[in-house]
Amino acid sequence: MLLRVDLGSSQPLHEQLAAQLRRAISSHELSPGDRLPAARALASTLDVNVHTLLRAYQTLRDEGLLEVRRGRGTIVTEAAVERVDLTEIVRELVTQARLNGLTDDEIHALLEVQL
Repeated sequence: MLLRVDLGSSQPLHEQLAAQLRRAISSHELSPGDRLPAARALASTLDVNVHTLLRAYQTLRDEGLLEVRRGRGTIVTEAAVERVDLTEIVRELVTQARLNGLTDDEIHALLEVQL
C-alpha cells in the first residue's frame, strides 16, 4: 500500500490519507484483519505530523472501517469492505445527481423519500 500526500491540494492532508485508505479497502488491497502501520512510523515515512495521520485513522474508525486498539495497533474491521462499497455508491450517486443539476437540498429530498 502506497500512500502519498499532495501539499498543493486544497484538500486537508488527513482527508487525503483517509480517502486513500478507503480506496485501498474498496480495492481489496487492504482486507479485514489487516494491520495498518504504526501511526508514528507511517507519519514519519510520509513526512507528516503524527496527529495528521491519527486524525485520518480516527475518521475511518468513526466510519467503522478501522478498529484502533491501544498498544496493539490499528486493524481493518470485518465490516469495512461492505461499508466502503456503500460509501462509494453514495458518493457516485451524489456526483451523478450534481452532474444532472440537482442541488444539495434536492439530493437530500430524494434520499429522504427512499428512507
